[in-house]
Amino acid sequence: MAKTVAVLGGTGNEGPGLARRWAKAGYTVIIGSRQAEKAERVAAELNEMLGENLLTGLANEDAARAADLCVLTVPYSAQGPTLAALKEILQGKILVDVTVPLKPPKVSHVSVPPGGSAGQEAQAILGDGVRVVSAFQNISATHLSEGHDHIDCDVLVCGDDKEAKAEAIALAEAAGMRGIDAGPLQNAVVVEGFTAMLIGINIRHKIKGAGIKITGI
Repeated sequence: MAKTVAVLGGTGNEGPGLARRWAKAGYTVIIGSRQAEKAERVAAELNEMLGENLLTGLANEDAARAADLCVLTVPYSAQGPTLAALKEILQGKILVDVTVPLKPPKVSHVSVPPGGSAGQEAQAILGDGVRVVSAFQNISATHLSEGHDHIDCDVLVCGDDKEAKAEAIALAEAAGMRGIDAGPLQNAVVVEGFTAMLIGINIRHKIKGAGIKITGI
C-alpha cells in the first residue's frame, strides 16, 4: 500500500514540485498549509498539471495527522513556530526537514543557527519521539518544477535513524534524484550551508539550478 506523505508548508517554492513528483511516483500526497483553502488551491493546480486527482489539500495539522511521513518545506523563520504547533501530532512519525537557515538579504552567505543546524533545531523542538531527517536543501525549485522525470542532482540525507534515512532516500529516488546517506543529523550544518554557496554560484554565473553531485559512488 502506498504511503501517505504530507508536505507541510507545501505551497511555497519547493513543496509543490516535490509533491507533484511524489504523487506521480505513486505516493498518496497531501499538501499542508496554515490555511486549508490555500492548500486546496495548490493541490488543485497540481492535479490539473498531472491530469489526475492525485493530491489533496488540508491545514497543516490535519495533513500531519493523516500522514505516514511528513516533509517540512517552510522558510527558516517559520520552522520553529510551525513545528511547535505540530509537536504532539508528529510524535511517532518521521519528519524530513528541508529548512535552510538563510538570513536575508545576504542569502548567499552561510549562516549557522544557534542550534547547530536547522535539522538539529527541529529535533530539539520535537523531542526523541520524532525521527528527524535533513534532506532536499540543495535542489533548485526550478528543477523540481520542470516536467522531465530525472534531475541531475544528488540529495544528501542526514539523520540519526537508519530507517528514517532510508525513507528519505526512497523519496529522493521517487522524485527523480539519487539519495545519499550523508551521516548523522549534526552533519546537516554542512549540507544546509551548501545551499547558500549554491545561491552565490547561481548569482555569479547567472544560472538557476546549481546543485551537488557526489563522485565515486
